[in-house]
Amino acid sequence: MEFISCVLLLVLTFTLAQALRSLLSRSKNAKQNLPPGPSPLPIVGNLLALGKKPHQSLAKLAHIYGPIMCLKLGQVTTIVVSSAEMAKEVLQTHDQFLSNRDVPHAVEVFNHEKYSMTFLPISPLWRDLRKICNTQLFSNKTLDASQDLRRKKLQELLHDIEQSSLIGEAVDIGRAAFNTVINLLSNTIFSVDLFQSAGSVGDFKEIVTHIMEECGKPNTADFFPALKKFDPQRINSRNGFYTGKVIDIFRRLVDQRLKLREVQGVDTHNDMLSTLLNIARENSQEMDKTKIEQLSLTLFVAGTDPVTYTLEWAMAELLQNEKAMEKAKQELEQTIGKGKPVEESDLVRLPYLQAVIKETLRLHPPVPFLIPRKADENVEICGYTIPKGARVLVNVWAVGRDPSSWKDANVFSPERFLSSEIDVKGRNYELTPFGSGRRVCPGLPFAMRMLYLMLGSVLNCFNWRLEDGLTIEDMNMDDNFGLALAKAEPVRIIPEKIIN
Repeated sequence: MEFISCVLLLVLTFTLAQALRSLLSRSKNAKQNLPPGPSPLPIVGNLLALGKKPHQSLAKLAHIYGPIMCLKLGQVTTIVVSSAEMAKEVLQTHDQFLSNRDVPHAVEVFNHEKYSMTFLPISPLWRDLRKICNTQLFSNKTLDASQDLRRKKLQELLHDIEQSSLIGEAVDIGRAAFNTVINLLSNTIFSVDLFQSAGSVGDFKEIVTHIMEECGKPNTADFFPALKKFDPQRINSRNGFYTGKVIDIFRRLVDQRLKLREVQGVDTHNDMLSTLLNIARENSQEMDKTKIEQLSLTLFVAGTDPVTYTLEWAMAELLQNEKAMEKAKQELEQTIGKGKPVEESDLVRLPYLQAVIKETLRLHPPVPFLIPRKADENVEICGYTIPKGARVLVNVWAVGRDPSSWKDANVFSPERFLSSEIDVKGRNYELTPFGSGRRVCPGLPFAMRMLYLMLGSVLNCFNWRLEDGLTIEDMNMDDNFGLALAKAEPVRIIPEKIIN
């Protein structure tokens, strides 16, 4: 309602001259052979067509206008692609001219857009940060060396679930997963359990969720750039408040480590912060304190909710699909033995578990739209022009449910991946939940390891049932739109320990 109210206010306050300017602009754009799309209203364009769930609304429009379409969202020409073929054009064929970002106003807090790999333009700083992530933080060698840490955090998760099983208490599987991921990340980066009590974990989860929600909200300041300085919906202001809380935590941790190094003269920690501070010492231009804080922010926000939501969606789908649940548990029992946690060395021998995760990511991608791109110049795709400066959205939610790519597209069926080479690494454009090309998510290897380990272990170590009085039909499978695609209602289920 807040967004709609702002839009209606704009309709009332914008002048006739601005409306005429918009008409002249559309006439000019028509000569560029823009992709087809719904006719825009004066001033607001197609904003009202977004609805409460833009990923679904734009998918429906794509059935009418095609897999590449043009919308006028306020003053911003927006190109939306909704098929694997068109995604490949954007993410691979014309990646050179469509790699830079259209930065949401919500992100422009604490200069985050000037330091974040996610939003930086392709530049020397972006390349430096990317290189650090690929070679120092998320390389196979680094991840293999930190297996013991992931094993320890997984054991803590299973212990907490077992305690709930002893008293018949329901587990909020999303919150439990968040707790595990956040402590794993904080140990990987800072060598500390950042949040130990349930209350503090809950508080931090709310902060991260608020950040994801604010960044995902339709924002009038993004559609009418002149309004950015007014922040009419207060989205930038609220996100600055939440982001500031997280930055303060990281700043204290970095300061503590710097003081420790100064006093002891040596850093005995073997974590990401130590690696980043060593890089800063060797080359102060490449990595400094501010960049470390901002990189930590990116890793925590991008690495927590998407993994949490994917695990939660996977459990929800398996609970609703008894045969798939049975197949997953049978594979685990036959491969590693009943009641045992999954080890990373087991993963290559668990094709059905891998298929469950892929199918979950197909139906419920962590982000419904890949982070918006911006055309650096006019680009021709299939005879249509993407004009310079246009915002480009890849609707991965729609691509994952495109009937031209997937049989029974809306049905949860992990079996479809058992005889398929399609993967999530960005080379198959039918399934790009983590992006593709130069902008593919650098944390993908970490995220996938955690998803396989957590899902496989909670399935193999426990049987699960809904809370008393609830049935599968009572489960709400709706989503809440945001930067990440959250489940509308949490999955609360009662565990029963499996004895091996």
